[in-house]
Amino acid sequence: SGPESTTSMWATPISWPDRTPESGSLVVDADLSLGQISPYVYGSNYGPWVIVPFDLLDEAEAAGITMLRFPGGEWGDRNNLQELQVDRFIKLARQMGAEPVISVRLRGGTPEQAAEMVRYVNVEQNYNLPYWSIGNEPNLYSDYTVEQFLIEWRAIADAMLAVDPDLKLLGPEVSQYTGGDGPGPSDAHIFLDAFLETNGDMVDVVTIHRYPLGRSMDNVYTVEDLLSTSSEWDSFIPDLHERIQRLTGRDLPVGVTELNSDWTQITSGEATPDSYFNALWLADVLGRLIRQRVDIVNHFVLETKDSQGGWGILSASGVRPSYYTYQLYKMFGNELLYADSGEANVGIYAARRGDGALTLMVTNLDEAATSLPLQLDGHPGGTADIYRLDQDRVEAGTVTD
Repeated sequence: SGPESTTSMWATPISWPDRTPESGSLVVDADLSLGQISPYVYGSNYGPWVIVPFDLLDEAEAAGITMLRFPGGEWGDRNNLQELQVDRFIKLARQMGAEPVISVRLRGGTPEQAAEMVRYVNVEQNYNLPYWSIGNEPNLYSDYTVEQFLIEWRAIADAMLAVDPDLKLLGPEVSQYTGGDGPGPSDAHIFLDAFLETNGDMVDVVTIHRYPLGRSMDNVYTVEDLLSTSSEWDSFIPDLHERIQRLTGRDLPVGVTELNSDWTQITSGEATPDSYFNALWLADVLGRLIRQRVDIVNHFVLETKDSQGGWGILSASGVRPSYYTYQLYKMFGNELLYADSGEANVGIYAARRGDGALTLMVTNLDEAATSLPLQLDGHPGGTADIYRLDQDRVEAGTVTD
């Protein structure tokens, strides 16, 4: 089984300490604990269209993925899940030590279908899966109205909870949430607001999707374009928490159940999802989401062949650079500590492991190597193990110095 299933470890976002590092310096305070890091921020997506090659099963099991969402993407709203597919998925997830999440069909699905899937999974097979979602990106369909979505989602949720009242429901799974109330991609905030007002009483984790790049299939963008998007989460997540509180009167945990830099199938570019710079981007984004107290983060996706797109941390023949981002975070602690940077293009995130070790994740989004002083409070210092990910190490297949 995966990490111990919980409700949210927190719901209310923390108040960030009122401290400003000096320009050009990094600050860590090991005495200033900001609470536990959710075990589910290192998740991925999986589906019947994903195949982990037998030769890469060891790499999949060692990836450090802690949650798997199934079926990722639009497949689940275009097809009916079969029991054998679910059985195989749960077996793989538990081989990997990941918490399985199942998304039942919304468009074209029925409450009876969803209830039967819950009955099969949690009653007949006794898999006891707590986390479930309903549908995928309902705001992307031009013939699917907000009103349809709200009515159908609630009917399905009622049917599922009638079978297992202990389920924890994720939703609304909207695409391209960017915060704010003005015009935005795919009207995500319109669907989200209506969902929170109407069905906010039934949801346990409020979930969104985000791919900041990929305006067209032949889109070409630079490394600078890619890396400049990592900071957007520092505004999106607080906006989401504020929206939840305002529209539901409650503080609810949040999740990003699909995340990558680009939604298109473009590959082999300097800054495409299969690149080293995407691994660097992902490392900084994960640090920011951890600091923003997000409960669930599911990278898209566990595996893809090059012909399907470069999203997967696994390809058909090996691992892609973003795989090593998770190797680094496997060594990160589970108690968040205060850390901040006075350098615009350098991020720092700190944690304490269960063995008491202080761990620091430092990301350099600048094109040039950077040397900065570190102010370390509340820790005696001493020797350190250093692990580094750069282009040379990606090519060599290692993250160690």
